[in-house]
Amino acid sequence: MRNNNRLALDISKIVSYLLLLFLFSTLIIACKDSETKVGNTETKTSVVTQLPNPVEGNSSLPRIFSNGKEIYMSWVEKKDSLAILKYASYSNGSWSDYLEESSGSDWFVNWADFPVIAENNGNIVSSFLQKSATGTYTYDVKLNFFNSNTSFVKNNFLLHDDGTQSEHGFVSVRPYTGNSFLFTWLDGRETVGKGHGQGAMTLRAALLFEDGTIDYDTLMDDRVCDCCQTASAIGPDDEIIVAYRDRKEGEIRDISVVRWDKKDGWSEPLPIGDDQWKIDGCPVNGPAIDSFGNSLAVAWFTAVGGEGKVQLVFSNDVGRSYGKPIRIDSGNATGRVDVVMLNETEAAVMWMEPDGDEETIRVLKVTSEGKKGDPITISHTSAERASGFPQLERLGTELFTAWTVVNKGTSSIKTATLSLDKL
Repeated sequence: MRNNNRLALDISKIVSYLLLLFLFSTLIIACKDSETKVGNTETKTSVVTQLPNPVEGNSSLPRIFSNGKEIYMSWVEKKDSLAILKYASYSNGSWSDYLEESSGSDWFVNWADFPVIAENNGNIVSSFLQKSATGTYTYDVKLNFFNSNTSFVKNNFLLHDDGTQSEHGFVSVRPYTGNSFLFTWLDGRETVGKGHGQGAMTLRAALLFEDGTIDYDTLMDDRVCDCCQTASAIGPDDEIIVAYRDRKEGEIRDISVVRWDKKDGWSEPLPIGDDQWKIDGCPVNGPAIDSFGNSLAVAWFTAVGGEGKVQLVFSNDVGRSYGKPIRIDSGNATGRVDVVMLNETEAAVMWMEPDGDEETIRVLKVTSEGKKGDPITISHTSAERASGFPQLERLGTELFTAWTVVNKGTSSIKTATLSLDKL
């Protein structure tokens, strides 16, 4: 009887040991599933929540905007030669029905030059690009405006009034004071207006007011890179800060900022980062900027020295001066950046970099002192240009992302959320 009891006890110990070993192995596998090595950095993958969205058909070019309570997302759906601009809003865990803004068979639809959308106290504005002539890059920026408080509607009107058949695009928009909107864009009027095409691409800004009028059209830089996205941020005292890729003598195409305040008006362009990237053509890879109180963060791509890098700088004086660049990527980045300020000393940065034959979309948190969290992989996507520029916005305690997936000649839009406490 004693031997039988001992045998039962030994078997019980063996079973307990095997059970502990199984649980420990499962824990290791789970940890490996949530974190994978990329270079010398850990990349988390299990903290991203895929979010269904109302996008249908062959769609691309998502653009998202957060007013702190809702996310607005616009996109373009293609049906044969017809392009259709749609948008929907997301709040309290659900999407609204989508609305069709406008459509046309004479639009300029391009992977890098996309429509924008924004909302300001019930005013909603969106943009699209419409061909103005038969030239490849002769197109205008058209706007749609809706005031939900008064039901005032104004559709299909021009952002600019130069009347030239030239390139106008790479628009950014921010809500501004008095329910207005700040627009910035690249404007090619001088490329056809001086010396039969010897002029340069310019950077301009204007305000759209809630009665549908446009005013304060301003030239900010008379020689900029031809096809990189623009970006803007607003300070606490209505300061305006615009980031863009400049074009200096010797084909140095680094990032510059211009700013406006009530005291001094518009500043001269201020280069940041001092990459000294010499490149004969436009890299089609613009900067991103965001603000929180008196602080700003600017993210951008550079390939100086032959290696793609994503850089970030902070400013704590509303863009008057900037700290030293902080490198974000883990090596040979593709760029296509976005940035969201989380507080006055922290920002979340999104970018793309290669992973085998695909591209990965990644996000990480970085502080103004240069401390970085672990990169989080949002998704893998195609290395084709049609995969476009992923988007990042904040909604409450979460980051909201949108991107394009390309598959066998068609494309679709994916969305996901990421809790801020996982950064």
